[in-house]
Amino acid sequence: MLPKRNLWLPKPKQVLEALRAYNEGYNANVHRGVHYLAAKATSAYEEARAKVAGLINARSSREIVFTPNATAGLNLVAQSWGRNNLGPGDEVIVSVAEHHSNLVPWQMACQATGATLRAVPLTKDTQEIDMQAFKDMLSEKTKVVALVYVSNMLGSILDTDYIAEETHKVGAKLLLDCSQVVPNMPVDVQSLGADWIVATGHKFCGPTGIGFLWGRGDLLEEMPPYLGGGEMIENVFLDHSTYAPPPSRFEPGTPPIAEAIGMGAAVDYISALGLENIHSYEQELGGYLYEKLSAVPELTIYGPPPEKRGSPLCSFNVEGVHATDLSTFLDFEGIAVRSGHHCTQPLHHYLGINASARASPYIYNTKGEVDTFVDELQSVLKFLK
Repeated sequence: MLPKRNLWLPKPKQVLEALRAYNEGYNANVHRGVHYLAAKATSAYEEARAKVAGLINARSSREIVFTPNATAGLNLVAQSWGRNNLGPGDEVIVSVAEHHSNLVPWQMACQATGATLRAVPLTKDTQEIDMQAFKDMLSEKTKVVALVYVSNMLGSILDTDYIAEETHKVGAKLLLDCSQVVPNMPVDVQSLGADWIVATGHKFCGPTGIGFLWGRGDLLEEMPPYLGGGEMIENVFLDHSTYAPPPSRFEPGTPPIAEAIGMGAAVDYISALGLENIHSYEQELGGYLYEKLSAVPELTIYGPPPEKRGSPLCSFNVEGVHATDLSTFLDFEGIAVRSGHHCTQPLHHYLGINASARASPYIYNTKGEVDTFVDELQSVLKFLK
């Protein structure tokens, strides 16, 4: 959500300065040269990895794999672990609320291995993942459960303690898409109960083109490489190769060095603000946005009430108005909301809609800006109707 203003800085200055410092001051590849610039770049790159590890309380920075985005991390797990551990008769459990990035890779893995993909439905009243249906789906056939921690369309938050306990009871692995969580609240992977998590840097004020996969150290050690090339090797011969230990095994070629360093600066920024403070502020702001939108006639908000949300976002539709038309006219007034299926087409089909609009406030927004948004929304609706 972008209110009227003359200046819009989409990233903290600290992040922009970190990108500039690398590109202008020590632009060299990592893990290769021994000269000063290469050593400085490698040090900054690995410091960023350590910062991410600290952000989520990983046991070691070697549990952090840098990826181009959360999608790449999900594909890595589905292709490296999935294709080597799934087979006919096995089952993978997702939900109807998954982002395409946590659905399509598992479709591909199941098609390649003969495993079956099953989707948990939502509760009818609050549109949360149906826990009873989830439990009923679990069996000795279940090999992996891959779920979104907080929905990017509904804002609903998962009961991860219950999910982890039930998943591990049947001996399955748990992957959580934390793209909407890491920016908004503390995450402690040592107590979370997941076997892998993914997140993407641009959602917590970092650059685009960078994200990370966290995995249990012993599990990463068991996983074969997903892509081959330079840097992910130990020794290469003409007829075979041996591979480096994680995380290098999963980072072939020249990595997104500047982006990783920029993401490290973003970690510093949100850590200084305090994830508890961010979560508290967003709960207040999200509740206010929900309340204001609820007062708009003929407007439907999707997902549970504010007290059951893990994100301040609100996806909605207004009767008789297409979400894209709404977004277009709001843009004329300096208000940016997303429209479409938000990379959750199956969820939209499940809800019986073809599109929705989504307002996504973050720490840089205020209640006053929510008021501006809702006022402009009502003016646009008056014009369109």
